[in-house]
Amino acid sequence: MSEHIGIVACSAEGAALCYRTICQEAQKSMGRYEHPEVSMHTHSLGRYMRLIRAGDWEGVAGLMISSAGKLAAAGADFFICPDNTIHQAFDTAAARTDRPWLHIAEEVAAEARRQGHRRLGILGTRFLMEGPVYARKLGELYLEHAVPDGDQRRRIDEIIFSELIQGRFTDASRSYFQEVIRKLKDRGCDAVVLGCTEIPLLVTPESSPLPVLDSTRLLARAALRRAMVPISAEGDI
Repeated sequence: MSEHIGIVACSAEGAALCYRTICQEAQKSMGRYEHPEVSMHTHSLGRYMRLIRAGDWEGVAGLMISSAGKLAAAGADFFICPDNTIHQAFDTAAARTDRPWLHIAEEVAAEARRQGHRRLGILGTRFLMEGPVYARKLGELYLEHAVPDGDQRRRIDEIIFSELIQGRFTDASRSYFQEVIRKLKDRGCDAVVLGCTEIPLLVTPESSPLPVLDSTRLLARAALRRAMVPISAEGDI
């Protein structure tokens, strides 16, 4: 038996990558074709964005709580949210639900500490780069961080919302992200957090000037560790 993972989703591409990672990587420990039970729910990204742009984080938490309730009714034992930006409402949502959550930035920070990194560059939406989510969690582990400058933050945000969440991944945008990462390296960063769950679909470890901390896959793997009780493979079907 394994625990039932509930995915409180927000944007489609990042949620899909998280779901695929869970299903694909579980087979390494659980056997061919095996993975924990997974349910996913999301309100429309449009509803989230109207609240985010209005600074209504209480409203964002309300949508997360609503999704969590639907997932609990489906049998989920715990929740994850493969969206960094809306973690600004995480504490409120987690306090008002009766099942545990995993925090994406905590998983990233723990992995950064495990790998021996000291100063992380943070990439994500403007709301994420300028917000408290990573600053707080990295600070708890005495890790430093840096974000791109204002013009770069605006351009990254534009690429995320006009391209990445629409499933568009261009060489020009990849080159821009590489340039930004190089500048973070010049500022003393020794790794970069891909803190929008779609960025790993554009920037890979092989294409990045710095080691990457892929928030999407790190959260998925943390969910697997919590959920899995290995079972014997039954062979090919």
